[in-house]
Amino acid sequence: MDSLVTTDWLANELGAPDLAVVDATKFLDGTGRDPKAEYEDGHILGAVFLDLDELADKTPGAPHKLPPEHKFASRMQTLGIRDGMRIVVYDNSPLRSATRAWWLLKSFAAHHVSVLDGGLAKWKAEGRPLEAGRPQVRHGHFTPMLDPAALVDKAAVRAIVEAGGEQLVDARSAARFAGTDGDPRPGIAAGHIPGSRNLPQGQLFSEDGTWKRGDALRAAFEQAGVDLDRPMVTTCGSGVTATALIFGAHLLGRDGVRLYDGSWADWGSDPDTPKATGPA
Repeated sequence: MDSLVTTDWLANELGAPDLAVVDATKFLDGTGRDPKAEYEDGHILGAVFLDLDELADKTPGAPHKLPPEHKFASRMQTLGIRDGMRIVVYDNSPLRSATRAWWLLKSFAAHHVSVLDGGLAKWKAEGRPLEAGRPQVRHGHFTPMLDPAALVDKAAVRAIVEAGGEQLVDARSAARFAGTDGDPRPGIAAGHIPGSRNLPQGQLFSEDGTWKRGDALRAAFEQAGVDLDRPMVTTCGSGVTATALIFGAHLLGRDGVRLYDGSWADWGSDPDTPKATGPA
């Protein structure tokens, strides 16, 4: 199964006993939109809802740090996601939050995980069927095995800032990166980690909401000054949109990109970390 699947592919596979479809929609706080309520109003047939805000360890000031293995396993089993299943994740959000679900599943050793190209917006635009409510699922066993190489912590990022080596790539908007827009969370400084490059995650997508591919996708990284042949750590506001950069690099054959767990929420809330403002 390809890492990026089309709506045609998914429509043909719906109902397969080894297929799980996951709605991983998330919105920024303050938008007035409720992803769970929108899911219950209409979702792809058989899809289950993965609450990304709930699937975290709830560290104060860093709302999306990786959950412990037992919590991840329990949530997957509740959703009916079992070892060996094929999993397709999608969203209906400008945050492209499906990549966060993809990254979580891959980091906890799920093998067959794909993102639906164009997400729910494309599915609906094509007039494909939806269902409301919550489907009944059969619980099963999911074995999580966290890959510690998938992420870095604040101490590792400090070492990168001080000694260099790996590239730091920030997926937030140019205004939030530069510090001209403050952080939406109270108590978090404006700006970015010194030495970071800025590649807003929206630049990885075409006008119709599907992923750029090939030369167009590669150009997005290059125009941000990112060298895909060098080691890379991605960051964002709290660890959600940074996974779009990881997925984009993956589509270009570049694996091994790591996520700063906690991201700017973790770094910007610490008065002792160095901070920079202005463009990259």
